[in-house]
Formats: sequence, structure tokens, C-alpha cells
Amino acid sequence: MGELRRSDLTLVREQLGREPTTPFTVVARCSDGHPLVIRNEPFDAEGHPFPTLFWLTCPTAVKAVSRLESEGAIAELNRRIETDEDLAAAVARAHEEYALERARGHPGAESQGGVGGTRTGVKCLHAHYANHLAGGDDPVGAWVAEQIEQVHDERPGRFAVVDQGTNSIRLLVAEPDANGGFVELARDMVITRLGQGVDRRGVIAPEALERTVAVLARYVRRARALHAERIRVGATAAVRDASNRDELERAVRDLAGSRLEVITGEHEAALSFLGATRGLDAPAPFLVLDIGGGSTELVVGDEAPGPAVSVQMGSVRLTERFVHNDPPVPEELDAMRGFVESRLAEAEDAVPARDARTLVAVAGTSTTVQAIALDLEWYDPEAIHRTELSLPDAERVLGRLASMTTPQRAALRVMAPGRGDVIVAGALILATVMRRFGFDRALVSETDILDGLAFETLSAR
Repeated sequence: MGELRRSDLTLVREQLGREPTTPFTVVARCSDGHPLVIRNEPFDAEGHPFPTLFWLTCPTAVKAVSRLESEGAIAELNRRIETDEDLAAAVARAHEEYALERARGHPGAESQGGVGGTRTGVKCLHAHYANHLAGGDDPVGAWVAEQIEQVHDERPGRFAVVDQGTNSIRLLVAEPDANGGFVELARDMVITRLGQGVDRRGVIAPEALERTVAVLARYVRRARALHAERIRVGATAAVRDASNRDELERAVRDLAGSRLEVITGEHEAALSFLGATRGLDAPAPFLVLDIGGGSTELVVGDEAPGPAVSVQMGSVRLTERFVHNDPPVPEELDAMRGFVESRLAEAEDAVPARDARTLVAVAGTSTTVQAIALDLEWYDPEAIHRTELSLPDAERVLGRLASMTTPQRAALRVMAPGRGDVIVAGALILATVMRRFGFDRALVSETDILDGLAFETLSAR
């Protein structure tokens, strides 16, 4: 799930010189922040197939690739494919992978073919280069990159951070700026449910590991295509709790060339605080609330994080423990609420939550609840970031979600694929925290542990 900010709509419209004909998200940006590659839905607004999944939109990059095409590169590559069995096999694999990626979340869309809608050979260098930048294992796209890059000026020190959570895996690729911060080159999130069953069995399920490693591999390729010099992978609750995390550690080492950093609950809280409060103009002290899939972090601080606690409750963990009906019945909601209250009572011994003046809620549960409360047309981070969510709105959204089935929640325009079955538990944690600690509103932040990892990486340079 890439991002679509309202400002991106304007920029892509200007880049294309027309109105986009299909819904899209941004998966890669140029060094000035404007869209470089977008990911299109496999069907346009009228329901017709749209075969180009990844579209190169930056005019400078488009012009550079067009020059290659005008010099006869497509015909030359197709001649090479006819005589080079290894290249032919690699291109065939790229087409197959592209088709499968298009079908993620859209079963049956793989029938639209491979890169640019074709199943064999090379049809469009722009499509192959876009696929390469998006993380596709595409030899043609990689060859194009060798011929035309670098397209824009780049600062040294590009890096990538990956937040491996219980429910989702997220990517941030960034370039240092002149002010100690960074320019975002890619931000993405895919729900792979790595923590499936970890609360009950204490191990990562093979199918969950396979789903997650496949996305990690694409993330790593994207980071390298965007010239990241270093890739950090941090893992939280599910991996902390799993006895077989060595399998994931091995995959990270092989793919990213770095070690898997298993982050403690307290460090996780500190990173969330760093990401959520940097540059925040609101009354301190802050209470930062990070609701994850396996755990929930609470941390209080002013300019720096202070007392913190990681509580063994999260949207996935609570759903697996307490929810057996769809929608959940009142008894299940009451049981969850009682469990959350008991854990928060214990957390108060470690964190002076009631001393905080501003509650900052981060991560997918809180941002999705706010997107629903704001009745957004789509999930727009710009419309959500650092807006206020009232307690009545949080409880209203919780009640609405709890009355719906998982398919009904999944059909909401702002709901990320894979979040619909666990959002009720997450929303219940959010509303209970607000009510227990006396906050009639929360400041919802799009920046969190992922950004904290990025700032920590910058400070260690």
C-alpha cells in the first residue's frame, strides 16, 4: 500500500498532462519529493483492464528512457532475448512476477499479462524501468537504469529502514537533507500478518514467513534501485516473542546484507516518540500511544522520551484471543475491554500517563480510525497527519466498526487490505486509553517508529 496525498493528484496530473484514468498510489519519488513511479489499480474508473501496474511519471526520467527507445533499444533487447537463454528466462520471470504483483489484492488480475501488459519479450522500456524502481526483479529495467542514471542530482548517504511489525511490514527510503532531516523517496506498507498465531504457539508460521520475506525482497530491491547505501530492518513484538526468529534473521541477512534488529519494547516506544514528536507544536509533556499488532507502547516525555512501557496487547493478539464471531458479540467486546483496562492499570505504575498534556496516537489503527472519522474519500496521509480525533468520534467509529462484518470493514475506502479483521480490537484499545487517562482528544500522527528509525539512522552517521 503506497501513499496518495492530495498534492500528488495535482502533481501527477501535471506530469501526465491529463487527468489520471485509474486510481493510483505513489511508490517512488525523485529527490525533490515529486512522484517518480506510481502504482495503478488493475482496472480504470470504468472497470476496464489497465495493464500497466507501475507507471513512470517523472518527465525527466520519461524523456531519458524515450531517448533509449528512439535509438532502437527495444528491438536490440528483443534480438538478445532470442539468442540468450538466461536473459530470456530472466525476462519471463519478470513478466510472471509482475502479473502476480498486480493480482495482490485483486485475484484474477494476473490474466492481464506481465510488464506493460505483454507476456513475452520487451514492449515498453518505461514500464520495465518503472518496475525496476518499484522493486521488481527486472533485468530490462536494471539495464535501462545503467544507461540513464543518475536522472536527478542526489545527496550522498541515501538509506532505507524497514519496520517489521506483527501485522504489517513497512518501508521508508530517504535521502538526508541539509537541515538534519530527510527527503522521502519511498514509503510503503503491506499487511503480511507475520504474527499470525505467535501469541498462541510462540512461533512464526511458515506461510506468514513466506509472505513477509517475499515483500521484504521487493522492498530491498526498491531501496537499492533508489540507491540506498544502507538498509536497516527493525522487528517488534511478534519477532520478540517467536522462538524461531532465526529464519527471519537469515532472510534479512541474505536479502538486505544487514542484521535483523530485534527492538525491545522500551526502544520501540522511544523510536515512536522520536518519530511522532519531532517538530511538533503542541503542549508538552506528550503521551505517545503506539498501538501495534502484538503490543502497545506508551511513553511520556517533553523534548526527549521519558518513562516508557510496552504492554502485551495489540490488535492481532486481542483478536486472536477474544474474537470468535463476526461481527464480535458484546461479550467478546466486554472481555477485550476488561483485559485492556487491566493491562493499562499495570502500565500506570511505570508511566505517568495522566501527567501528559497532549496524547499523540500513532500507527495504522489510530490513523485509520481518524480517516473513518473524517469520512475521507481515500486514505490521504496529508489529510490525517496531526489532526485531532475526539473521544466521541473514536467511540463512534469503534461502535460502527464493531457492528460490521470483516468484509464490510474491508470494503471501506480507507481500510488497508488485511486490516479489516483486527481494526475493532485496535480501535477499542485507542478509545479505552483516551477514556482511562482523561483525554477528550488525541493528536493523530502519520510519523511514528518508522520515522524514528530514520532519524536514529541519521544521527548515527
